Amino acid sequence: MVTEMIYKEILMKIVGLITEYNPFHNGHLYHIEEAKRVSGADTVIVVMSGDYVQRGTPAIMPKRLRAEMALKCGAGAVFELPVCYASGSAEYFAMGAVSLLDRLGVTDAVCFGSECNDLDSLWDIARILLDEPEAYKESLREALKNGQSYPAARKKAVSDYTGNERLASLLDDPNNILGIEYLKALRRLNSSMVPYTILRKGSHYHDSSINGRFSSASAIRSLLAYSSSSLRTDRSGGSFDDTPFSNILGVLEEQVPACCLELLKDCHKVLFPVYQNDFSLILKYKLLNKQPEDLTRYLDVSGELANRICSQLNNFFNYKQFCELLKTREITHARISRALLHIMLGIKTKNVQEYIDGGWHFYARLLGFRKDRVKLLSLLSEKSSLPVLTRLSESAVLPAPGRQMLRNDLLASNLYNSVVTDKFKTAFQNEYKQAVIKI
Repeated sequence: MVTEMIYKEILMKIVGLITEYNPFHNGHLYHIEEAKRVSGADTVIVVMSGDYVQRGTPAIMPKRLRAEMALKCGAGAVFELPVCYASGSAEYFAMGAVSLLDRLGVTDAVCFGSECNDLDSLWDIARILLDEPEAYKESLREALKNGQSYPAARKKAVSDYTGNERLASLLDDPNNILGIEYLKALRRLNSSMVPYTILRKGSHYHDSSINGRFSSASAIRSLLAYSSSSLRTDRSGGSFDDTPFSNILGVLEEQVPACCLELLKDCHKVLFPVYQNDFSLILKYKLLNKQPEDLTRYLDVSGELANRICSQLNNFFNYKQFCELLKTREITHARISRALLHIMLGIKTKNVQEYIDGGWHFYARLLGFRKDRVKLLSLLSEKSSLPVLTRLSESAVLPAPGRQMLRNDLLASNLYNSVVTDKFKTAFQNEYKQAVIKI
């Protein structure tokens, strides 16, 4: 009987999801359920951004709250994506997440949402971007020389090379772009994980209005932003100005699973909402004693951007405003947000290159798991090529770059928790004392 149980466990099919859950909503529940359906998986492993997300901002609520929501909604286990990848470019984000799933050794498939739901077309673009045929590179160089931003130049180069404007237009949508990066990562790793894509349900990624049951995370964040005060915010003319404060949770009832709504009620103005501007003084302090040559040590900070930061520092009012001030045609808002975040968190290019040279990962940090999937942990301990960290005391065996990576992760989370403590006057939650979530 025992042998039969072990055999069944070994045969368990697992699909991996790469997520931010910022915050968790109905679309994410749909993703979990559909990923299991299309892949035929028995359970789901989630790799999730920690306290900071890919667009270069703090998450609206702490990572453990978001992980708990995912576990309550069916995820078998949630692992934290190291902050240097979680806050990196689409390429770093994707390669960091896919390589983590791959090295866990138990993931059979990866499922991601896309605006197009066309895996073949996404593969076509991924191969072009990986192989970089000479005609593609020449078109890209020409577009960049003419002053186009890199995303615009890349889209034009794909269009010129393929003669297919519809194919190139897939690069207009953020989830398509991430999907392409996931496919590139799978090919670079020669991974056996099988990719699946599902149609992103409901509103567009950037939509700021609540629509039906599948509104975007952006819209829900905007709603929560209004919920942080009974007074009007800077959303004058937006969708939520006329929403009474007392009705905010009523609106959320249609947007998030019921179990998540209870957590939102319990933790509102205790653990969230957290915003970019909550970190304004910390960022300014980090910038005040830096010269341009100091700033270029940090990930995503070019010489041009470093000079611009230093020349505009006297005009710093708050974090969000400073990002807007620094934006140019050549340097996107997202790039600036990520660069400033890397400065604030001390994420240096040299260190990240050491991590990449060392195989991208040195550990897999478990945030939580479902008790009814506890055998998944046994399978991970057997199959994973990375140590699965459930306690920080286990980190002593890591090589030097791994310890540095973990220190960066811990500092980033402790800084986030310090902001939560100051904003809501709650007890400080030190990362060293945080236990694995068990649902």
